[in-house]
Amino acid sequence: MVQIMQGKLYLCATPIGNLEDITLRVLRILKEADLIAAEDTRNSIKLLNHFEIKTPMTSYHEFNKIDKAKYLIGQMKEGLNVALITDAGTPGISDPGEDLVKMCYEEGVEVTSLPGAAACITALTISGMSTRRFCFEAFLPSDKKEKRDVLKELENETRTIILYEAPHRLIRTLEELKDALGERRITVCRELTKRYETAFRTTFSEAIEHYEKTDPRGECVIVIEGRSREEIKEEKRREWEELSIEEHLAHYTDKGTDRKEAMKLVAKDRGITKRDVYQALL
Repeated sequence: MVQIMQGKLYLCATPIGNLEDITLRVLRILKEADLIAAEDTRNSIKLLNHFEIKTPMTSYHEFNKIDKAKYLIGQMKEGLNVALITDAGTPGISDPGEDLVKMCYEEGVEVTSLPGAAACITALTISGMSTRRFCFEAFLPSDKKEKRDVLKELENETRTIILYEAPHRLIRTLEELKDALGERRITVCRELTKRYETAFRTTFSEAIEHYEKTDPRGECVIVIEGRSREEIKEEKRREWEELSIEEHLAHYTDKGTDRKEAMKLVAKDRGITKRDVYQALL
């Protein structure tokens, strides 16, 4: 009995605007694959026609991702190689490709990723913000409670923050971010890799004022400066100083912390010595 060799899932990054940003490896795999799964076949056919790629396509998007994933995995188990592409950028980043990858691993199907364009990284590198440590939040949740929770989590984020937003929601999102995070330095990137690419280095307030006068166009990436650790420490220290040392100590002992350990924590919080805490408690 001949054993069928399983196929593989190829995550193929496609250009986010400039067609020259596709890689030679992606072009080869798109031509060699048995099937291309595309977020929007009407959009992707333009890319395939431009590079004279004749590989059959099928749709794979948010509204059919579970049933179609089962179909695609079935095809790969029968030996077909599937190339996954999104409308623009790297599949699996803020799109349903993430679910297909998880299901492939659950079913023992091999997955590989072909590096290429990603709007979040492109924006970060031209933002002028720190690139050593960053967090990616994609689009903020549409659910109000979930959005509040996410914004609360970001309040004291020290890493550079990257968000996506549609142009018609940009002003509202900037206002919500300013209310939650306070005034920050930001860079709003638009039309990345295209002719009218812009990286607008500004602040929340200045950006809101600007876009109230000039309608933003094109998909936007907002890159936000993280908070300073020293600023957070100083803010926390001022909060502690509003308590008496007895109240501060009780904050820890009421939670079951040993009194000696609690005194160490109080000293650390307030930037004083353990002896200072001891003397104040006499």
